[in-house]
Amino acid sequence: MTPQPCVLLKYGELALKGRNRGRFERHLLRNLEHAVSTDAAPARVWRREGVLVVLSDLPQDELVARAREVIGISLVQPALRVARNPRAAAAGALRLLRDRFGSPDSAEPRRFAIRARRRSKRFPMNSEQLAAAVGQRVCEEWGWPVDLSHPEVEIAVEVDEREVFVALDRHRGQGGLPVGSSGRVLALLSGGYDSPVAAYRAMRRGLRCDFVHFTGAPYTDPSSTYKAYALVRQLDRFQGDSQLHVVPIGTAQRELATAGAGQLQIVAQRRLMVRVAEALALRLGAQALVSGDSLGQVASQTLSNLVTVERAASSLPLLRPLLAWDKDEIMAESRRLGLADISTLPDEDCCQLLTPPNVATRTTADELAHVEGRLDLDELVDKLLANAQVHCPAADPRTP
Repeated sequence: MTPQPCVLLKYGELALKGRNRGRFERHLLRNLEHAVSTDAAPARVWRREGVLVVLSDLPQDELVARAREVIGISLVQPALRVARNPRAAAAGALRLLRDRFGSPDSAEPRRFAIRARRRSKRFPMNSEQLAAAVGQRVCEEWGWPVDLSHPEVEIAVEVDEREVFVALDRHRGQGGLPVGSSGRVLALLSGGYDSPVAAYRAMRRGLRCDFVHFTGAPYTDPSSTYKAYALVRQLDRFQGDSQLHVVPIGTAQRELATAGAGQLQIVAQRRLMVRVAEALALRLGAQALVSGDSLGQVASQTLSNLVTVERAASSLPLLRPLLAWDKDEIMAESRRLGLADISTLPDEDCCQLLTPPNVATRTTADELAHVEGRLDLDELVDKLLANAQVHCPAADPRTP
């Protein structure tokens, strides 16, 4: 067998799913093929016991980068696929060392360890014997000392049913459950830090997200829509084929103010957004709504206000993945996901439109019903959805 570069993908939580594991794996395989295949370089994915093997004509670094964005994978390991015998395993390890460090004469000595594992027990050596055999070849050619406790270089050697995989590196994946394995939701997306992070956390629990963004048009400029588009484009890396629905709500906000919302204006607006989002979600076949609320972060997110807003949804649950997160945690996650630079861009947020001097922090659904009763909410929701626009901000065209 000619040595062949590949990428090994290993499960985390998915490995614990027992009899339901097959369903989760089907979602994972579909998402993986979408992420790593291009028209010019279709990927081949082989299933092994607890491991996926990916081969592609893409450069290995790019293949690793794409695989690391697939939710449901905990470990991404670029590797060399070699013949299933000790000699080939040792030759593969030496090749990886030459590719990384050059020649033994020019490289500085490093402490190393061989970590051998047999997924297939039908092999002429056990794990310790294989590690010793490969380690001896490294010592002979490179002259490096063995250090099993604190090595500077770790060489993984994994024996499978048909081949041996040799690797130097391992990268953390996204973890979680494959997108789509838990259902479909509609995420309410603003231009700030919280809601896009909440959408990502929902994806990590296996939820496929569509997105709805409320703009203050015609009283605000389109800057918030541009931000929402850019955020969805970033989030699309983790699921593909995302849709963004943009709903202009400025006129409806004026109607609420005219109806005498006063200090209840912000909560009334949020309840209207939830009503519109629920109607849209039902049309899309979504099973829940997702918001970026964090308990007590701002005046509109007190416990009583969150309860009042949630009761605007009559048939779908409102999920809040960040309910117990503080702002520092949310911002750190936003930076890790590459969302923070977008979220900090200036925009005219619809929530800043008609904000009262004082925001009610303790509200009830009955109080809001008194204001909402002055409007025909069903007609208003239909009118808002009729003016909605749909965008498809794909992360990339899947070309090399």
